[in-house]
Amino acid sequence: MSADSTAVTAPAPADTAGAPDSAPRGRHLGLALFVIAAAQLMVVLDGTITNIALPSIQTALDVSDANLAWIVNSYALAFGGLLLLGGRAGDLFGRRRMFQLGIAVFTLASLLGGLAPNEGLLIGARVLQGVGAAVAAPSALALIATTFPEGKPRNKAMGVYAAMAGIGATVGLLLGGILTDALDWRWVFFVNIPIGLAVLAGTRTLVEAERHHGRLDIPGTVTGTGGLIALVYGITRGGEHGWTDALTLTCFAVAAVLLVVFLLVQSRTAHPMMPLGLFRDRNRSGSYATMLFIGAGMMATFYFLTLYLQLILGYSAVKTGFANLPFSLGMGVAATVSAKLVTRLAPRLIAGPGLLIAAVGMFWFATLTPDSSYAGHLMPAMFVTALGLGMSFVPMTLGAVSGVGHQETGIASALLNTAQQIGGALGLAVLATISTSAANDRLPDAAASFYRAAATQDHGLLARAADAMTHGYTMAFVGAGAMFLAGLVVTGLAVTAGKQRTDEAAAPVHLG
Repeated sequence: MSADSTAVTAPAPADTAGAPDSAPRGRHLGLALFVIAAAQLMVVLDGTITNIALPSIQTALDVSDANLAWIVNSYALAFGGLLLLGGRAGDLFGRRRMFQLGIAVFTLASLLGGLAPNEGLLIGARVLQGVGAAVAAPSALALIATTFPEGKPRNKAMGVYAAMAGIGATVGLLLGGILTDALDWRWVFFVNIPIGLAVLAGTRTLVEAERHHGRLDIPGTVTGTGGLIALVYGITRGGEHGWTDALTLTCFAVAAVLLVVFLLVQSRTAHPMMPLGLFRDRNRSGSYATMLFIGAGMMATFYFLTLYLQLILGYSAVKTGFANLPFSLGMGVAATVSAKLVTRLAPRLIAGPGLLIAAVGMFWFATLTPDSSYAGHLMPAMFVTALGLGMSFVPMTLGAVSGVGHQETGIASALLNTAQQIGGALGLAVLATISTSAANDRLPDAAASFYRAAATQDHGLLARAADAMTHGYTMAFVGAGAMFLAGLVVTGLAVTAGKQRTDEAAAPVHLG
C-alpha cells in the first residue's frame, strides 16, 4: 500500500484449492466472531489477571522479590517470542487447526498453573500458557482478516477484537481480585478452564482456511526467541546486580549475537519466520513500532499501579480490581469510537492524539504520593490513560494487516501481537529497574525495609519505605509516559496512510 493511499487494498485471493466452498454467514458469522473475541479476551486477560494475585502467590509459594516479576514476564516472553512461529504455523497447517491447538495448550497450562506447588513449576506453567497463546492469537486475528470484507464490516469486527485486547487487561485485574479474595489465588488460573472448553466447542462455527506451502523456520525461532530472553534477563539482572556484572554483560553479548544471527537467517532463508519484506511498507512498520511502545507503557502501568494500590494504599485484591474499572470504561469507549473514526480520519490523526492523551495520564500518575486519593487523583488519571490507549489500538491493528497478501496475514497479525508482548516484557524489565533504583536511592533496600517494617509494626520505617517505593513507582510512570511519546513520534513520522474505505460493496474475503 502506498504511503498516500486513502483505502485499504483487499488482500489478493489465494489459491483456493482444497478450501471450503462457503464461509459462515449471518448467525454463524456472529458466532464465529464471538468465539474469536472470547479467545482473545482469555489470552489478553491472562496477561494481567495474575498481577492482582502476586502478593498472595509470593506468600503462598515463598517467591523471592527478584523472581516475582518473572511470573508476569515469563508469559509475555513466551507469548511474544513464539508469536511469529504461531503465525507461520497457522499459514502452513491451517488457522482453525492451530487456533484449536493453541486454546487446548493454553487451557491445559492453566490447569497446571493452578495446581503448581512451587514457583518453578508455576513459572513453567506460565511459559506453557504463553506458548498456547502464541499459537492461538495470530490465527484469531487472521481469521477476522480473511472472513470480513474491507471497510465497515471489517472495521467493526476489528473494533470488537481491539476492544477485547484493551478491555481484557482490565477485566483480568477485576476478575483476579474477586477470585483471589473470594476463593484462592489458584482460581486466577482455574477460571480459564471453562472458558477454554467453551471456545473449543465453538470452533465448529469456524471454517478452515487453505494451507500454504513452506516450512517452519526453527533456526529463526531459536535465535529470535533466545535473543529476546537473553536481553530481558540481562536488563533485569543489571538492575539487581549492576550493569558491570559479568553475567549481565554476557547476557547482553549473547542477545546481540543471537538477534544479529536471527536477522541474517531471515534475510537468507526461503521460508523466513519474519519476512523482512513486510517492513517495506512504512505504515505497517510504523504500526508495529508504535505497538511496541504501547505494550511497554501499558504493561508497566498495570504492574506498578497494582503494587501501589495494594502495598501503599493497603487495598485488598478485590478492591484493587474494582479500582481499575475506569480503565475498562475508557478502553471500551475509545475503541468503539476510534473504530468509526478510521473511516473518516487518517490513522495518525486518531492514534497520535490518543498517545498524547495516554502520556498525559502517565505524567498524572507520576505525581502520586503515599497519601493520594483515589477519586481525586487515581480514577481520573486511569480514565485519561485508558482513553488514549483505546484510541490507539484500532488504527494500529488495521495498519498491521492492511494490504497484506492472503498468504501472509498470519505473520502480519503475529508481528502486531509480538510487538505488544515483547514491548511489554522489555518495558517492564526497564521500568522495574528504574523503579527499584529510584526507590533504593531514597532508602536503601526500600522493598525489604517495607516488608520488615510491616511485620514489626515499625511505623516510622514503614512511612519512609512507602515514600521511597512510591517515588520509585512515579519514576516508572515517567518512563512509561516517555514511551507513549516515543510512539507518538513514530506515528507522526511513519504512519501516513489515509482513512479506511467505507463502501460495503467491496468484495468480501472469506475464510478459505
